[in-house]
Amino acid sequence: MNETDLHFFIDSTVNYFQEVTGEQAITGIPYLKGKEPVVLDYSGIIGISGKRKGCVYITTTSEMLRSLAHIILDDPKATVETVKDLTGEIANTISGNVREAYGSSFMISVPVVVEGKAKDIRLPEHVQAFVIPITWKEYRCYLVVCLE
Repeated sequence: MNETDLHFFIDSTVNYFQEVTGEQAITGIPYLKGKEPVVLDYSGIIGISGKRKGCVYITTTSEMLRSLAHIILDDPKATVETVKDLTGEIANTISGNVREAYGSSFMISVPVVVEGKAKDIRLPEHVQAFVIPITWKEYRCYLVVCLE
């Protein structure tokens, strides 16, 4: 994975927040993931297959998701199910937008949503994973990209 690849994901994420909320998200400096998975309250995971293989996931807090639900869905008291659905939708939209840049050989799976500090998030061991910190309003989330 190179810098251009990371920029596809960064741009897709920033564009998502701008288009959906009308507010700019700010990305921090990407860094290599350590041994432990980076996870917050909810994580939306997308498997990647085809010419490129790996996965992408976004992990965020319930507070951020409830704020997004209030803006996007006009739902000030989003249920756990709504928050989970929104997590998957964010991951799917970001990955889908990146797919447009890579073409049809970049195949994405249906999102899997994991709640909590899941030990089940396993990334390919032979591929470096990059963590992209994202701040929207006062909330922080992370996009993790692991592609061959």
